[in-house]
Amino acid sequence: MKIYFHLNIEGFSNAYLIVNPEEKSALIIDPGKVTIKMIEQIEQEKYTLDAVLITHNHASHTMGLNTLQKIYTPKIYAADYEVAKNDTVVLKGDGIIKAAGLNVSYMSVPGHTADSMVYKIGLCLFTGDVLLAGQAGNTTSNYAKRTLITNIESKILSQHENTVIMPGHGPPSTIGAEKQFNSDLAQF
Repeated sequence: MKIYFHLNIEGFSNAYLIVNPEEKSALIIDPGKVTIKMIEQIEQEKYTLDAVLITHNHASHTMGLNTLQKIYTPKIYAADYEVAKNDTVVLKGDGIIKAAGLNVSYMSVPGHTADSMVYKIGLCLFTGDVLLAGQAGNTTSNYAKRTLITNIESKILSQHENTVIMPGHGPPSTIGAEKQFNSDLAQF
């Protein structure tokens, strides 16, 4: 598995192209913007874009979806039907899917939004806006913040300390670093 990082400068959000060289297939997490570089990485290696995974339905994480659908025919996974209407495979709760020949675990982690999903591939957690380096995601109320922190503690911080966090905004981190330095998690 290879992971390519792409920054959507308009929303300062991160998109990830994950490729499986053995299967010659790929998936994209949170296509905030589709760039020429992203398409070149898929086309030059002749990868099949098998899936698009959406962490939550905010424009800075989904704006490139229409472009991808005009070029490719990937399965679209999200917890919100509104992401791509009838083209959305709606995920609920926690589970495992197979995408691009890879086992992808998914877990519902509401708090930032009701439809927030975290995806795990290998030792990488793609957390969207649930958990960023050094902070928990934004919420609209104290209740939502408490829900988010509880979910982070039970579902994310229970992962191995060396698990890499690939957030929807900002730099990557690890479970170990978040346990030690994340001030939002220490508040509760």
